[in-house]
Amino acid sequence: TDLIKMLGCGVQVKSKANKSIASFDINALRWSKIILCTDADVDGFQIRTLLLTMLYRLTPQLIEEHKVFIAESPLYEITAKDKTYFAYNEREKDEFLTQLEGQKFTIQRSKGLGENDPDMMNLTTMNPKTRRLIQVKPGDAERTAQMFDILLGDNLTGRKDYIATHGSEYLDDLDIS
Repeated sequence: TDLIKMLGCGVQVKSKANKSIASFDINALRWSKIILCTDADVDGFQIRTLLLTMLYRLTPQLIEEHKVFIAESPLYEITAKDKTYFAYNEREKDEFLTQLEGQKFTIQRSKGLGENDPDMMNLTTMNPKTRRLIQVKPGDAERTAQMFDILLGDNLTGRKDYIATHGSEYLDDLDIS
């Protein structure tokens, strides 16, 4: 409720449960972009999924109007000499390590966003010139809604069946640390 009130535009769902929230008016939206910023680990991805579910269910027009973005945060920090590289996924980490072959470097999992110092946050996540944003596209909305229903809905049997059938497709993406 607080997040929806903070956006200022209300919700598109009519319900007894949301009588304290205004009806949807995109012109009342307080910002030109809604940027979801979570850690680059499985916990952060789960939070991102829950926030996207909320926005999709309560304010789908924000996605349709291209107002919703995801700020990517780095998964690894690689330091060689006096230069730091930020890898946002395993593939980028491998590319940097290939470039640095034969050099001395340190690599560490990136801290959670709440643990980063302000300069790091500015460089990787907040500064419009250096951050990476992923736009949540409306074309993805139907497929996303189906996945939300499967993975976060009430159909426990459907969720178990989906995981049993498709779980192996995600083994390379597992964050086991």
